Formats: sequence, C-alpha cells, structure tokens
Amino acid sequence: MILVTGATGYVGGRLIPKLLQAGYAVRCLVRDRGRMPDQWWSSEVDIVEADVLNFDSLEKVFNGVDQAYYLIHSLGGMRGDLVSTEVQAASNFGRQAKLQGVDRIIYLGGLEPKPGQQSKHLRSRIETGDTLRSSGVSVTEFRAGVVVGSGSLSFELVRYLTERVPFLITPKWVSTKTQPIGIRDVLSYLTEALSTPESRDQIIEIGGADVLSYAEMFAQYAVLRGLKRPIVKVPVLTPRLSSLCVGLVTPINTQIARLLIDGLDNEVVVTNDLAKRLFEIQPASYSDAVARALQRFDSDEVETYWSGSISSGIVENQVFSTLDKSENLITEKNTVVVDCRPIDAYKTVCSLGGDTGWLYADFLWRIRGFIDTAVGGTGMRKSRRSRSLVQPGDTIDFWRVEKADAPNYLLLRAEMKLPGSAWLEFNISEHESGKTTISQTAYYEPKGLSGLLYWYLFSIPHQFIFPGMLKRIGVMAGRRYQEGK
Repeated sequence: MILVTGATGYVGGRLIPKLLQAGYAVRCLVRDRGRMPDQWWSSEVDIVEADVLNFDSLEKVFNGVDQAYYLIHSLGGMRGDLVSTEVQAASNFGRQAKLQGVDRIIYLGGLEPKPGQQSKHLRSRIETGDTLRSSGVSVTEFRAGVVVGSGSLSFELVRYLTERVPFLITPKWVSTKTQPIGIRDVLSYLTEALSTPESRDQIIEIGGADVLSYAEMFAQYAVLRGLKRPIVKVPVLTPRLSSLCVGLVTPINTQIARLLIDGLDNEVVVTNDLAKRLFEIQPASYSDAVARALQRFDSDEVETYWSGSISSGIVENQVFSTLDKSENLITEKNTVVVDCRPIDAYKTVCSLGGDTGWLYADFLWRIRGFIDTAVGGTGMRKSRRSRSLVQPGDTIDFWRVEKADAPNYLLLRAEMKLPGSAWLEFNISEHESGKTTISQTAYYEPKGLSGLLYWYLFSIPHQFIFPGMLKRIGVMAGRRYQEGK
C-alpha cells in the first residue's frame, strides 16, 4: 500500500496513475474528498481525509501503508509563515508515520542553492526534508529545480511571459543558471525509487540534460513557438515590481509570484551524479520537455494544473465546504430557454474563461481582475487546465470549480478578494417545449457592513453583465447544437 499526499496537486495527480499502472495499491490523503479529480483512476484508489496541520487527524491515515510520498507544497495556501507552517506539517506527518510503522517516506523538494542565496521559498523546501528525516523514518529526498510540464507553475511563468509580452524587460535574475527537468522524468525517478533500495536515506539531486539561464529558457521557448522575443535587461527592477508585472501578465497571482521571484536569483544546479549511479534514467533536454508540454496544450490533454490544488489559492479564501443554500444569501437569478440539447449548453458554460472570456462586457471582468491583482488577490488568471473540460478543483480565471455534474450543473466559487463569499451557479434542464432551460444564479454571503456595501456597489453592473453573458451563452449553445446536427 502506497500513500500519496498532494493528490489534488500537480505532481501527485500525475504520479497516482503511474503507480496504479505499475501494480501498486494506492491510498490518497486529501483534505476534502469532494475535490478529487474525476479521472479514470479515481475509483481505483482508497481516499482518506486528513489535514497535515492537525496531528490527530493523521492517526488512521497510515494503516497498512508501507511507503508514503510527501508531495505537499502550498505556496499561497499555508496559514501563517511559510517556513514554520511547512515544517509543522512535515513534523506531524513524519511523527505519525513513525508511530504507525511506515517503512519509508519519499519526498520531492528543491535543489539547494549556493550558501547565502537561499530564499524563503527554497529554505522551506530544504527544512521540510530535514524535518521528515528527524522523525526517524527512512527518507528518500529528491531535489529538483524548475519542473517543465504542461500546467506546471515554473513552466507557466515562462510560457505566459514569452507568449504575452512582445519584448521582455527583465532584471538580473534572467542570467541565473538552473537545470530544468521534465515532469515525465520527475515521475520516473519517483516511481523507480520504490524498487530501488539503494535510494533509501539518500538526498538525490535530479535535473534535465541542460543547464540554462532563464534568458536561454525564454529564448528556446520562443524558437519552438516561432516567436521573436527580444530580452531587455535592466539593472534595477525590484522583486515587488517584478511580481506585480507577473501578476498582470500571467495566471500567477502576485503573492505566489513574489515567492518565486525571490528565489530566481538563486543558482540551482545538480552538483553530484548520485541520480545517474542509482537510476537508469536519461533525462530529456529542455527543448524536448517543452515540446511535449506544448503538444499537451495543443491537444487539450493537460492532466493536472499548478493551481488545481486548493492550497495554491489565497490564504483568506481557503475553504473546504461548498455553497450552503440554507444560509442567509443574497441571490440574483437569470434564466433563458434555448433551442439546443442540455449537453450543448453544458459544454458552452464549461468553456467560459481563459481565452474564451466571459462573452459579454469582457473588459469589465478584466478590470475586476486588475483591481484584485492590485490588492493582492488572485487576479484574472486568464487561464484554465483545459479549454473545454472542467472537474472539481479546476481554476477558471478567478473562480474555482466546486461542483461539476454533466450535463446539468456547474458551480464556481470566487477566489478574488472580497468582503464575503460568492458563487456562480448554472443549472441546465430540459424544457417542456423540448428545448433547454439554462438558469444562472449568483450567490453572495456578505461579511459585515463592508460586505453589504460591496454587493450594492456591484449590483449595478450585475444588472446587465449577468443577463448579457447568459444571452450570449444561449446563442453559442444554439449554434453548437446546429453545427452538431
């Protein structure tokens, strides 16, 4: 029995099917089973609910577990100080694993930079590994730098900056050397460790075939996409200003961007050949890893996305319960009847956001996203895992999918900063006329007087934004139906 933490995250969600295909029994530790992705393997795993920040909740997690993967890294989602909370989480996990007789923990951390260069982000990765080892359980720690794969956080930084900015005005960190590694190779190391006893109690640095600067990574990406992207280096560009620019241009909010940028001055490359001696893995080049990732995007087959884990959101908006209609909610409902099938309406609703936009008064949605970015929120990510498919946990711009039940229901929860909680719900059903009814309901749970003032301020644009969007959804659903006849 293999335990996988971070099952709703980027690496964990891709590791689970690899383990099942290799014949292992898999148990997944999640905080909310309702946010497990709807994949072919979802019914093949044992799911347990627990919180690594709650020691007692982990008591029954390890029953029958031989080895456990620790793939928890929360960035924007941890409460309080990043380093201390990650250390506390690792301590709870390690101590309970020791008490329950777990044989080994396999941990994926970050490459250690040169002395004196360690950012808070990288320090938390190193201290997490140290904490797991202090539990007394055997630990195999893999350390990686930039992970290149469709939907990975580091890759999205490169992808969106290169795609969206005609020329890159960059600080000195673009000259920093790193050793990017493809997600496929990361997964190979993680799975092969189970059958490689020599990897026990080892710190194993892993990287791809190339050592590159970030400028070279941008340049190679641009070549593969057929883009011309001059790089203009400037001597002074503060981390705060850099993170704000990243928040405006990419799906990465300024809070997480700041943690990443603080670490980009740190040179992180593999310093020993232990991985080569222990494993028969030939890591791919950076350009090959990028080509694979782009192929996934182009074919709309991205398995996991960096923001898919709820812990990648903003601390203030971390909740693990969904819409409760028994509460005193403010509601705003609109309905339209369309000559189409329910599945046509559902697919249209599921395509909202990202490159498609919100179909009506899209500039106002962008302004709201800009305001959210300015106050430290998620902002208008302008991205999604898939162009057309959704599953619980997916992020769509500044919304997160709470429930998805094709072809009748979709519920989105706002992750923008606001004085309260907000949801956008779509109900789709067959009309008595043989057509399809699409109902759109906005729910808002205000917090205090500021919450009420917020609602009444935005209720004015809501009067035409939501009806206008629903009308356009109806038009597109009808067009989809006619084209599919």
